[in-house]
Amino acid sequence: MDYYLISATAGDRTPAGLLVEEFVLCEDYTAAGIDGAEWRPEIRAWSSSAELSRAIRADSSLRGRVTPVSRQQACDAFARMGGGVLPEEAGLRTLFQERRTLPTTAPLDLGGSGARRYRILFAGELGADGLANARTALRLTPTTGDPRVVGTASVRSGGHGFTWELRRIGAGIAWCVDVTARLGSGPLTALGALLHHHRQAVREQGLIPVTVERFA
Repeated sequence: MDYYLISATAGDRTPAGLLVEEFVLCEDYTAAGIDGAEWRPEIRAWSSSAELSRAIRADSSLRGRVTPVSRQQACDAFARMGGGVLPEEAGLRTLFQERRTLPTTAPLDLGGSGARRYRILFAGELGADGLANARTALRLTPTTGDPRVVGTASVRSGGHGFTWELRRIGAGIAWCVDVTARLGSGPLTALGALLHHHRQAVREQGLIPVTVERFA
């Protein structure tokens, strides 16, 4: 699950609410939707988060009030806001009221090459420290040529070959990690683990994951 603290004003790190989200994934690890719940101390209750989930990805001013945190940080903040003990994740799932459905399209057929192409899309902008941390977490090698591409990396895992790059989309608008998976005979869990790692690695730098798409 993903946890976010919501402050009353931009730049204020005093939590005024908690958002809990979980991506709903298809069998090929693309995102079909986002489940979630929002807790606000003024009403001391959980409510549907579908509108807030949409807004933090579309509204840059609202994103200035959102801080991605770990579960432990969420637990500590929840207690400080008077919520008591944050439920375990199984309990949190029972609080999800409305799924935010994400658009899905059939991937292109590239002639049975065995390669899949994914894009993990993020809203927001990376500062200098966040960009440096993302480079390290994704083990990127710097590239020249396309100024939008920060770096690339590749690895073999679980019998498959993976290549990925961190790419800027617009100026201060969005970022993405593009992943090419050349599948072998191993289990697909290695693909799921890699996509999850990359999504969390960039999220930890302050960006908000929007979706996981597959192009081929």
